[in-house]
Amino acid sequence: MSQLNQTELQNLRHLIGAHDTAYQKLQAYAQQATDPEIKKFFEDGAQGAMKTKQQLLGFLS
Repeated sequence: MSQLNQTELQNLRHLIGAHDTAYQKLQAYAQQATDPEIKKFFEDGAQGAMKTKQQLLGFLS
């Protein structure tokens, strides 16, 4: 893989942070949800955010 320039690295860090924030929020929403369908909706969203974050972290190695 080629080297990332400063702008690309900065954008990647921003995206990773945004997905981490989304994960944290969706997890919190899932914990507060009482309806099973809504709880699953938030848990699935959190899982997707974490998966994307992990994929983005792969660009740093």
